[in-house]
Amino acid sequence: MSDHAHGTTPPFSEDAWDERYRSAQRVWSGNPNPQLVAEVAGLSPGRALDVGCGEGADAIWLARAGWTVVAADISGVALERAAQHARDTDQSAAARIEWRRVDLLAHPPEASSFDLVSAQFMQLPPELRTALFTSLAAATRNGGMLLVVGHHPSDLDTGVRRPPMPEVFYAPEEIAGLLDGSWTVRACEARPRAATTPDGAEVTIHDTVLAAILSSAN
Repeated sequence: MSDHAHGTTPPFSEDAWDERYRSAQRVWSGNPNPQLVAEVAGLSPGRALDVGCGEGADAIWLARAGWTVVAADISGVALERAAQHARDTDQSAAARIEWRRVDLLAHPPEASSFDLVSAQFMQLPPELRTALFTSLAAATRNGGMLLVVGHHPSDLDTGVRRPPMPEVFYAPEEIAGLLDGSWTVRACEARPRAATTPDGAEVTIHDTVLAAILSSAN
């Protein structure tokens, strides 16, 4: 999730996200997030949790790679769209995806249940993201990967379209700081990629990338 709905509803609520998805036939590109592909391609598939799955591109990519996926989102509109997209794309992959309508802040995922926990662009204020990412770490099985990707604070100076809410941007070191010594950090960086501003200028933005493997039982 890289932007937020605006209006009379709270920006992180179910109603706000339903409103956002109803506003367009497609909100996202339909392609899997590049940092997910970069970090997960080549891993042995297992059970994955796709946090804030949106219109389903990441979940579909994972399922087609052999993963069994729980794709969770707060928006029922997004989940209906994602499920249809999966059926239209690959019936056998669609059968490996469970679409779960849930607020993971209110109802954290099951502890020690996933070989991959992927949270792509969950842009929340500090208190909420600390609670969410702590629960996502707890949901990762021994030997599994926690992958958190977000918008780096430096993006606010590039001219790309971002919500005017600097508190929801974060550096990878912040997320790494939530993990204890039982984790092996594989990537902790502000990873550059090309982007275009609304005016058509080509710029370099940075994704916060934290990939860590749970290397021993907590």
